[in-house]
Amino acid sequence: MRIGVPKEIKSSEFRVGLTPGSVREYVAHGHSVLVETGAGEGIKASDADYAAVGAKVAPSAADVFTQSDMIVKVKEPQPSEWAQLREGQILYTYLHLAPDPLQARGLMESGVTAIAYETVTDDHGGLPLLSPMSEVAGRLSIQAAAYALMAPSGGRGLLMGGAPGVLPAKVLVIGGGVVGTHAARMAVGLGADVTILDRNQRRLYELDELFEGRAKTRYSTFEALEEETLSADVVVGAVLIPGASAPKLVSRDMLKRMKNGSVLVDVSIDQGGCFETSRATTHLDPIYEVEGVLHYCVANMPGAVPLTSSHALNNATLACGLQLADHGLVALRENPHLLNGLNVHKGQITYPAVAEAIGVDYIAPHEALK
Repeated sequence: MRIGVPKEIKSSEFRVGLTPGSVREYVAHGHSVLVETGAGEGIKASDADYAAVGAKVAPSAADVFTQSDMIVKVKEPQPSEWAQLREGQILYTYLHLAPDPLQARGLMESGVTAIAYETVTDDHGGLPLLSPMSEVAGRLSIQAAAYALMAPSGGRGLLMGGAPGVLPAKVLVIGGGVVGTHAARMAVGLGADVTILDRNQRRLYELDELFEGRAKTRYSTFEALEEETLSADVVVGAVLIPGASAPKLVSRDMLKRMKNGSVLVDVSIDQGGCFETSRATTHLDPIYEVEGVLHYCVANMPGAVPLTSSHALNNATLACGLQLADHGLVALRENPHLLNGLNVHKGQITYPAVAEAIGVDYIAPHEALK
């Protein structure tokens, strides 16, 4: 199969779909790989590095899209990219379609077979292709919050861990999944006063054992959410419903009653955000203020640390990518976990939460592939 790797064009996105090491694996499996010139610049990988492992270097993205059977990316295709996709081609990347009907309809019109990293599953009920970037984003959320809390950023002027005789910042993490766990781990490490909210009682037990009292856990009710939000200096939104739009948990009314200069970090922004006042921002202009509360809502947080992120992502996506390259659509029929990643096929939406969110008919993925 002919594998294409275009350069990422989303604002401040420095990751790359395939590292040179991953290209070498595809080549070893007998596939040809076409990499757009400069695609690896963000991870300090030159065109020569890719050529050395068997890739061909293309002068433009148009060449990559035209000549490839499967496109491997990091972020969702932008309008200029989905316009170049076609029926019979496989797109393998993050999509986050539920809050993005424009992209969803663009992919439907292209006829492409689109597989979303974020909905591929595993035997343990996890999301193995999403987890590594969730880990990175969770950790970065606390770095972002610590920066935003400083007075030059417009924050309350707090040091996350406080100082001898001075209380630390209060950090609320909404959601005890992968993002929330890693956010709490970083906040605890900085000495913050951390509380995690979740509605899964078993997960709360696990978190309690994991943190051994260094972070508090609380069952998430409307009352608990309101009390903890209003007392927090930092709130990290780490809520995920796989493939669906994130629920709006913190209302504008609640925002009005928060501490002036407090910080919201919405890691759920890829799925529409879990705060009513959230809107996607970029690394170039990451923070805005509403009702005296700072919002950090960067939609591609791991893109700021592309060397770490690209390698972590490739470690997770390589095996499924090779299955697709080796067997084509047969890989979807033979691997139910990979089939769960199918979101669009020949103009049809094959993921129920996406179909519901954008208001179109849903077709089961195994039916769509017949």
